[in-house]
Amino acid sequence: MAKDIGFTHIALSASNLDSSIAFYQRYANMSVMHERIDEEAGKRVVWLSDKTRPFVLVLVQNSQPVPILGPFAHLGVGCESRRAVDDLCDRARHEGILSKEATDSGDPVGYWAFINDPDGHILEISYGQEIGLAVEASEA
Repeated sequence: MAKDIGFTHIALSASNLDSSIAFYQRYANMSVMHERIDEEAGKRVVWLSDKTRPFVLVLVQNSQPVPILGPFAHLGVGCESRRAVDDLCDRARHEGILSKEATDSGDPVGYWAFINDPDGHILEISYGQEIGLAVEASEA
């Protein structure tokens, strides 16, 4: 059985969990892994994951969340191609939530853009950052 050690999650507040779940499904390919009502706080809690690693985004219902991820602090999601980044940017632009157009910053930053989630937290979508490769190379 795997142990939960290392960086396992980040928790954010959300005013409408269903809207936030739908956002992270569309833009980060995440789905609900766990859902409950926190008995002590009386708030709905969900854990979302893209199932690529043992890490979850925890969203906690809050009627007035303060967006702590912005204007620069952000969650980062790697995409499979530049075209995937462009497609997500097109969708976000159409929805009025694209906050930074796709930019090619070269190595090691890659091709990236910023999108606002329903509560103003920032999601970075990118291609070419190769963070996983950098981590693997450091272990060699």
